Amino acid sequence: MMSAHLQGGKVNVGLIQTSARNNLLNLLEKCPGKKAIVWDPSLAGPVGLVAQSLVLREHSVTKMFPLRESALPESDVDHVIFISRPKLNLMDYISQNVHADCKTRLGAKKSYHLFFVPKKSLLCIERLKHNGVLGNVILIEEFKCHFFPFESDLISMELGEVFREYTLENDPTCLYQTAQAIIFLQKLYGPIPKVWGKGVAAKQVWNLVSRLQREDKNENTKTCIDQILLIDRSVDLITPLATQLTYEGLIDEIFGIKNSAAYFPIDNFLSVEERSTESLSEDKKQIILNSQDKLFGDIRDKNFNAVGGYLSKQAKAISAQMENKQERTVQEMKLYVQRLPQMLQKKKSLAHHTAIAECVKEVTDGYEFLDTLQTEQEFLNCIEVDKPCPYIEESIAQCKPLVKVLRLMCLQSIASSGLKPKILEAYKKDLVQVYGLEALLALTKLEKVGLLKTQSGSRHYTVLRKAMRLTMEDTSEINPSDISYVHSVYAPLSVRLVEQVTKKGGLRQLQDVLGLLPGPTLDESPLVQSQSDPANPIAINNDQTRVVLVFFVGGCTFAEISALRFLSQQEDCNVEFVIATTKLINGETFLNSIIEL
Repeated sequence: MMSAHLQGGKVNVGLIQTSARNNLLNLLEKCPGKKAIVWDPSLAGPVGLVAQSLVLREHSVTKMFPLRESALPESDVDHVIFISRPKLNLMDYISQNVHADCKTRLGAKKSYHLFFVPKKSLLCIERLKHNGVLGNVILIEEFKCHFFPFESDLISMELGEVFREYTLENDPTCLYQTAQAIIFLQKLYGPIPKVWGKGVAAKQVWNLVSRLQREDKNENTKTCIDQILLIDRSVDLITPLATQLTYEGLIDEIFGIKNSAAYFPIDNFLSVEERSTESLSEDKKQIILNSQDKLFGDIRDKNFNAVGGYLSKQAKAISAQMENKQERTVQEMKLYVQRLPQMLQKKKSLAHHTAIAECVKEVTDGYEFLDTLQTEQEFLNCIEVDKPCPYIEESIAQCKPLVKVLRLMCLQSIASSGLKPKILEAYKKDLVQVYGLEALLALTKLEKVGLLKTQSGSRHYTVLRKAMRLTMEDTSEINPSDISYVHSVYAPLSVRLVEQVTKKGGLRQLQDVLGLLPGPTLDESPLVQSQSDPANPIAINNDQTRVVLVFFVGGCTFAEISALRFLSQQEDCNVEFVIATTKLINGETFLNSIIEL
C-alpha cells in the first residue's frame, strides 16, 4: 500500500517506497519460517518509512534487535537476518553475534543471513571470512534501498557521514553511492536531460553517473525530471550553521526530527486534571510529522512567528463548525454527522500542534535562544565580525555545550572569510582550557573541512552577501515575499543559487559570483538518446511546469526545503522542485558528524 502523502507531485515518490518494500519482502520470502531481524542502528528507523513493523510481522518477523557488540537475546526463530550498511566495524559486530549465538542451545537450529543496504561489499565479505563466520551465513543478498521517501517532494539517502568522508577522510565511496542512487532514479523516472552543479563533490558525482550510464543501459525513454541541480554542501557552509526559524526547522533544532517523528515533553499534551491523576509511564510523547497531518502540511514551512496566529484562526473555524447544532435542518444534521470524524481529527491535530508550538515557544522566548540568534544575525550582516565576540567568550566561560560554541565560531569564521589569527588563537586557548583535548581534536577537523580558518586578503562572503542579496532588511515573517523569511534575515545561499539557475536569464547574472564559490561549475545538457533506438532522442517533458531535482550532496536543512517550496509557489515560477539529499541535517547534527563527539 503506497502512502498517500508521497503522491501528488509530477514525480510519484511513492514508487521509491513501493520498490524498496517489494525488494525487502521478496528477500524475506527466501527465508520461510519465523524470523528475527537484527538492524544496523542507522537503518532501523529509516526502513520504517518503506516497510512498517506491521508489514514485517505479516511476513513472519517475530523479533527485532539492534546490532550491538553484545550477544543477541535468545529467540526461538528459524532465521536470524542481519540488515546492515556495508561497514567493516558492523561486520565485526555481526561476527561476534553469530559466534555467541551459535554456542547457545537454540543457535544450532537457526540459519543466519545478511542483507546489505544498498550494495554488497567484497571488503565486508572478506572481513566476515577473516572473522571465521562466512560459512555460517547462508544467504548474502542486496536490499536495494537507495532512498527513503519522506514527502511527495522529499527523499533522503540518510547517510550521515557523507560530508565528513569526502572532505575530511578523502573517501570517495559515498560519492559512488550517490551516483548509483541517481542512476536508480533515472531507471525509475527516465533519463535526466540537463544537469547543473557546483562544487568538487557535485562534479565527481556526475562524472561517476556518466561512467555508470555507459556501463548500465537504461531502457526507460520517457523522462519526467527535466533537470538536476547538484549542490555540494561545501559550496554553502553558512546555511546549516544558521538557526532555522520555520516551524519544522525549529522543531528539528530543539527536539530533533528523526524519520518524520519527534518526541516532546508529555506534560504539554495533558490537561491539568490528567497531570495530577495519571501516573505516567513515559515522560515523552511521540508525534509523527508529515503531510498526512494536513494541518502540519499547512504550517511546517511558515516562519514560527506566523504559526500562532494561524493556529488561532483554525481553532475559531473549528469551534464555529461544531456549534449551533440546534438550528440545523435534518439534511444539514446528516451532513454534520458525516463530517464529524474529520472535524474531530482536525481538533485533535490542532491540540497537538498548539502543544508543540508552546514547547517551542518556551525555548524561543528564553534569553539564551534570543542572545544566540542576535549574535548569529550580527555575523550574517557582517557586524563586528572582525572582533572577538563577547557572547562566544561568555559561552565558553559558562561551559555551554561545545557544539553550540563551535557552531557560532564557525559562523563568525565564514562571515568574516576567516578569523584574524589573534582571535582564533584566543578562542582555541579558552576552548582547550575549559573543554580539554577533545576541543583541540574538534578544532583540527573543522579547520580541515574549511569551517574554521585564518583570514586571508579576500572577503568572499561580504561580496556574495551584496551580489546575491543574502541578507534582507524588513522582510515580513507573516506574509513573506522572499526566501529569507526561513532565517528571518538570511536567504540560504544554496537556494539563491537554485533561484538564479531556474530563473530566465539568471545564469548570466550568476557568472560574476560563481568564481567566489569553491569548486568547479557543472553545466551540461547531455545528448540523451534511447538505447533501443539511438536515432531518437529521449522525449523531454514539454509541459509548461518544469520538474527540477535539487540534490544536496552532504546534507540539507528543513529551512532549505521550506525555501525551495516557497520558490515553487511564486506566481512567476514555473518549476516544481523535488528535493533529494544524502541526509537531513541541522547545525548540531552537521557539526557532530564532522567532529564525532
